[in-house]
Amino acid sequence: MNIDLGNIFMKRNCESRSLSAENFRGEKGKGGMATAADTLAPRAANSARDLGQGWKVSPFLDIPAGQSAVLMDNAGPGVIRHIWFTFDVKFYRDLILRIWWDGELEPSVEVPAGDFFCCSWNARQNILAQPINVNPKGGMNCFFPMPFRKHARISVTNEGVEELKGFFYTINYTLEPVAEDALSLHAQWRRTNPLEYGTDYTMLDGVRGQGQYVGTFMSWQQNNAGWWGEGEIKMFLDGDGKFPTICGTGTEDYFGGAWCFDEGNFSAPFFGFQRVSGERNKPGTRLTLYRFHVPDPVFFRQDLRVTMQAIGWRGEGRYLPLQDDIASVVYWYQTEPHAKFPALPGRDLREIV
Repeated sequence: MNIDLGNIFMKRNCESRSLSAENFRGEKGKGGMATAADTLAPRAANSARDLGQGWKVSPFLDIPAGQSAVLMDNAGPGVIRHIWFTFDVKFYRDLILRIWWDGELEPSVEVPAGDFFCCSWNARQNILAQPINVNPKGGMNCFFPMPFRKHARISVTNEGVEELKGFFYTINYTLEPVAEDALSLHAQWRRTNPLEYGTDYTMLDGVRGQGQYVGTFMSWQQNNAGWWGEGEIKMFLDGDGKFPTICGTGTEDYFGGAWCFDEGNFSAPFFGFQRVSGERNKPGTRLTLYRFHVPDPVFFRQDLRVTMQAIGWRGEGRYLPLQDDIASVVYWYQTEPHAKFPALPGRDLREIV
């Protein structure tokens, strides 16, 4: 059952747990027990040297280059209700978030952590969406509910060349029964740089199973002058061939705007657009866009493919297929097991230069 202001007062068969550097296992009555001898944050322990145990001895992790930290490795059944991260912007594309459900060997979520929270171009952006909320100064929050029946595992891997100092996190979840028809959250990152002339950008392909598509985040660098957003989103559902069941009318239309976003940046519960750097409609300008299908999920029964065209203008009022730098995160729920994801592009192919 979803919780909102209309039913928040109802009695429920749940137990609350929270994972952080102050309680790695989320065990009952064991938060804040770290001492200087067992903390993974010696700098914080030094700050608490006059006060000792219970006084913010282990508030964060340091993650060396090339190493992973397991944030959650817990049995269910349960539902993750909230995830909060904050870390240095220069690691937004280098810190890889992975989530596995119920003992699967392949992750259901595999994305650069910054992009997962709708922050790209190694820059902080305030996001006021309902599922993803990012507040000053880089407080990243995810409210997508994530049910699991037997087990949930979450890791972050530092694929940068420097140590990530000061990674803070909290994962709030409930132990509770999970319905048999509950679907698992999935998220996947892709990038094409540059897009091949005359082709559509593929956001998602190869999905098999039943579920619903619930969100799109895109980071976009335009490489031509002028308006870049005439392209149409296309959603190919349940055996669609050359032509999709769902076809949009323009990029800004899909993201809830109109007429080239002429009045500038906005962030709303389900739609948002920001010009992160550069001048409006100039080459090299970097943009981010999001749409969350919370009130209007896109349902599929057996398979799903999603693409976005990149279209600008050339002379004589003709369309120009663009060759822009485009990356995306897509969010969906589906039955398990899921099809294996394409290999996550390596660091050089993710790099922002």
